[in-house]
Amino acid sequence: MSPRRAAAQADGKSLEDLLIEACEKIIATDGTATLTVRAIARTAGVADGVLYNHFSDKEELVARALLRFVRRMEEGLGELPVAGEGTVAGNLHRHLEFGLALHHMIVPAFSGLLGQPKVLRRFAEITESSGLWRDRLRTYLAGERELGRLRPESEVDAAAALLVGHCHATVLGRLFPHAEAGAAPSTESIVKTVLAGIAP
Repeated sequence: MSPRRAAAQADGKSLEDLLIEACEKIIATDGTATLTVRAIARTAGVADGVLYNHFSDKEELVARALLRFVRRMEEGLGELPVAGEGTVAGNLHRHLEFGLALHHMIVPAFSGLLGQPKVLRRFAEITESSGLWRDRLRTYLAGERELGRLRPESEVDAAAALLVGHCHATVLGRLFPHAEAGAAPSTESIVKTVLAGIAP
């Protein structure tokens, strides 16, 4: 048994956790474009084939490590507002700031997976209704609608999609040099436009 594996098991970590942790470390430091089974195994201090004793394939491991990476980034961004507290405009401004900061941190990792749709499908499967930011944004908006602070007929899923889409467009526009140039709309203007469609 390698010293790293022995230390991990002494800390109560399973070999599965050790591999996910090693994969997440590579994602955080080097991205996903050159992520290989060998690199993950070396970082974890185990033999290459050990991965397949705990995961159906490399894609499952990478998807689970991505989820852990995203959750860790979210945790570092602080709390999100609660429905019924503060103002809806102020709360959406905070949600949008949170979303933009999150996307700046995680989109580069996902951009390295554009040629690996299987990983992205696995990630989508394990994150469905998982409580990530986009899900909490929908829940927040639904809560405000139930409290009467948004119109009863408000399309909160569509509003959430607009806010998430703004984060995607803003961050991707900075990552890809061929993207259309121009300043992104301010968070104030985005919030004002969304509320014009759903506020009383």
